[in-house]
Amino acid sequence: MAVLIDRPNWPGPRGLLWSHLVSDSSLEELHEFARLLGVPARAFDRDHYDVPETVYDRAVVLGAEPVGSKELVRRLREAGLRRPKTRPRSTL
Repeated sequence: MAVLIDRPNWPGPRGLLWSHLVSDSSLEELHEFARLLGVPARAFDRDHYDVPETVYDRAVVLGAEPVGSKELVRRLREAGLRRPKTRPRSTL
């Protein structure tokens, strides 16, 4: 059971690169870690937090396990916590 973070390599607001922060055990664990890290609740998106590069090192110091993006998604799926975006159904 771990909180995972991928490298900041996703372009985002304010010209920063962004990471994804997830848990491979529970959303409660993820929310608690995000609070400890000082990440606002508005950064939560379905199954992960988007966090700027400015908090990456602190997340690792606090115990987040650095992993590649593919491993992060694999472990999130294996934990049954992956919540993909839903597409609107066609009315045709």
